[in-house]
Amino acid sequence: MFREMVLHIKRDTFWLLPALLLILLLQLPASVCRTEESLCFHKISPSLSRDGDLVIGSFLPLYAVKVSDVTGAEFFTSQPNKDCRNYQWLHKNYQQAMTIRFAVEEINRDPVLLPNISLGFQVYNAYHSDERTLESSLRWLTGEGQLAPNYRCRGQDKSVAVIGGATSALSVQLATLLELYKFPQLSFGPFDPILSDKAQFPSLYQMAPRDSSLPRGVVQLLVYFKWTWVGLVTTDDLRGEEFLQAVTGEMAKYDVCASFTEKIPVSERRHEESEVGFMPRIIASSSRVVVIHGDTDSLMVLRYSQSHFFPAYKVWIATSHLDITMRPSSAGSYNFYGALTFTYLTREVPGFKSFLRSIDPNKDPEDIALKDFWLSAFWCQDEYQKLELEQCAPNTTLEALPIFLFDMTMSGLSYTIYNAAYAVAWALHEMLLRKSENASGEAGESWVPPPWKLHSFLKDIQFNNSAGDQVFMDEKRSSEAQYDIRNYVFYLNDTEFLLKVGQFIPNTLPGQDVTMCEEAIHWGWIHSKVPQSVCSNSCGPGYRKIAKEGEPVCCFSCNQCPEGEISNQIDVDHCEKCPEDEYANKDRDHCFPKFVTFLDIAEPLGIILALMAVSFSLLTALVLWVFAKFRDTPIVKANNRSLSYTLLASLTFCFLCSLLFVGRPTAATCLLRQTTFGVVFTVAVSSILAKTIVVVLAFRATRPGNRIRIWVQSRVSNSVVLICSGIQVILCGIWLGTSPPFPDIDPYSEHDHIIIQCNEGSDIAFHCVLGYIGFLALGSFTVAFLARSLPDTFNEAKFITFSMLVFCSVWVSFLPTYQSTKGKAMVIVEIFSILASSAGLLGCIFIPKCYVILLRPEMNTQEEIKKRISSKC
Repeated sequence: MFREMVLHIKRDTFWLLPALLLILLLQLPASVCRTEESLCFHKISPSLSRDGDLVIGSFLPLYAVKVSDVTGAEFFTSQPNKDCRNYQWLHKNYQQAMTIRFAVEEINRDPVLLPNISLGFQVYNAYHSDERTLESSLRWLTGEGQLAPNYRCRGQDKSVAVIGGATSALSVQLATLLELYKFPQLSFGPFDPILSDKAQFPSLYQMAPRDSSLPRGVVQLLVYFKWTWVGLVTTDDLRGEEFLQAVTGEMAKYDVCASFTEKIPVSERRHEESEVGFMPRIIASSSRVVVIHGDTDSLMVLRYSQSHFFPAYKVWIATSHLDITMRPSSAGSYNFYGALTFTYLTREVPGFKSFLRSIDPNKDPEDIALKDFWLSAFWCQDEYQKLELEQCAPNTTLEALPIFLFDMTMSGLSYTIYNAAYAVAWALHEMLLRKSENASGEAGESWVPPPWKLHSFLKDIQFNNSAGDQVFMDEKRSSEAQYDIRNYVFYLNDTEFLLKVGQFIPNTLPGQDVTMCEEAIHWGWIHSKVPQSVCSNSCGPGYRKIAKEGEPVCCFSCNQCPEGEISNQIDVDHCEKCPEDEYANKDRDHCFPKFVTFLDIAEPLGIILALMAVSFSLLTALVLWVFAKFRDTPIVKANNRSLSYTLLASLTFCFLCSLLFVGRPTAATCLLRQTTFGVVFTVAVSSILAKTIVVVLAFRATRPGNRIRIWVQSRVSNSVVLICSGIQVILCGIWLGTSPPFPDIDPYSEHDHIIIQCNEGSDIAFHCVLGYIGFLALGSFTVAFLARSLPDTFNEAKFITFSMLVFCSVWVSFLPTYQSTKGKAMVIVEIFSILASSAGLLGCIFIPKCYVILLRPEMNTQEEIKKRISSKC
């Protein structure tokens, strides 16, 4: 019946086991206090203890033990403590026991705190196992190391409080049993919000500072070193799940991704039996950085699972609850070389290191635990039965031990234990002061206070410890933890230490909470610089990130910024456009001021075009002078001298108007450019049209009786020029009155230049002016083409036809070229069209005549004309 009940409880509600045991064993006979002592009694009994008027109990993880896979009933019928080889020292945790001893001895020497009362302590082992922790608790409650619940095998009970609970699980296991007796339990493990529930744990007090900012500190460290592709390793329990949720939420704010998440089952057996396949998965992962969260006991499996021959070459980041230096031997250190670990930022407790240096088992031969620790730590355990203590590491101290066995610097857990011992002492001090004030009314009461009376004093205690830190027992007033960031360094001569390389102070400005000294960090055997841990290589300046579909945000490709946009930082999501007055360089990582440009008269092209315009205008003026000098010759008179003068004068101005397009545009030049060009070209083309009409009319007027003769007069040709030119003047006036040209800038046509140009104002008006000139030119070409074969000695219709063909060809080519070019090229195209078309008119119409006038004067006489006419007849 008993076995069936225990099996049912172990499967379903193991937390009720202590209460059931007390009920079932309540009637055990008193002879249980005289049972035979176990062979390994010193490993499970208070072998580390000091007697005193009042005693503090403590449960510390000093030993690890292999637990057989047995049922609950088998546990109570077997003898698991017969084989001492199953016990293994957790050497580094021995500092915690020394801390309690140091604190109690310091309190007893204090003349103010607990005067005339001595404080003692009892240290029991807290196993990483439900069964073993329960067993230790029952032995402490019973006394004399016997497993007899509800019985006291020693005299008057002096126990007043318990310090225990290196982990939340152990705290809960202890609290389930201790709460039955209302014993105050001071937990020194990591702060857990669940344990703050006073309705469920009214007698439990957490001494550790709050660590809710730890996930943020870890992520800030990742951001500092630009690690965006990391692995996460936690224990497979509630605390591990809470850490994962907090750290992944914080990682998402900074685009940091988890390449994998590994949850390690918390084993209750010795760590060697916990080797599973998670370590090969961690080593094979693509991330170079692995974050580890968990307590030392739960994650000691990491040490046993690493291969000495195949190092991981990872950068490990350990949170404050994990001591990465703790391991069973000197082997297996290489994989954690270069690790960064968060440790509680605490002040040095005065006298603690001196106390540790004074520890010597020869001076305290009755301390069996110290002797056993000494033999084990200095590797004399194999000769345990053969060697005397003096022969094992003679004349040495704890300071000679390597850091994986013992650390002279007080750890965060030890610091919390130190504060817990003082908290109990101050609560007892306040209680005894109150009792002494009311001594007259309580004369018959025992001077040893019941443990439940300590709660009213303990919950309100606050004090300053010897290190100068303020300690609050009220968890609501508990401060947020601050952290040192330490670097684990290992040398080939087996020297290893934790070097402080930074700090994380949560309550500071963002960006200033993490401070690091990169120069002091050792990154391991193969890293001389900060290692990279990214899914995709960073996109440098000039590039932007493009997310890969279906992959985490840390995995991306890089594309160069578009034209006119830049990125001057790495891993940007969007490029920025340069201002209008700046341009992006070739690498797209900087904006530079644009150069202001226009067709300057000082630049080579401007000089050439200006010289061409002036040269052609001088040449036209020279032709006009020739025509004026030889105005009475037949060839000048035969082609309407006034129209020739008008045409030559307009061509001169056509060449000169191109100079308005050279130089920095101003309001005046912008107004004059197109209007002057339109008017003078209209005069030139209308003069050609008039000359062509006069030729046709003159030929028809030679017929007898033809009344067209009255139209062959100079005033008719002048009227044609005036009317056609007047229409153009009207068009230009409307243009200037409605939407005139104005100076403008063009920052887009050329990426590195700002072009100053004239905005035409109204494109319709501009094209109307050009269209009108084209219409006149087409009319002149048509009439001249029809009159090209008229029989006349000095018929210039052929020359006009050819000149208008050149003129129209130039301007027909001009229009699409003008529309397809931008900025300064547009101005150059228009100047070239003006010069080419004007030169075409000058060359085709007047150069042949000048040839006759100047080089063949004999052909420019009346006699020669009569001979030619006679020869034709």
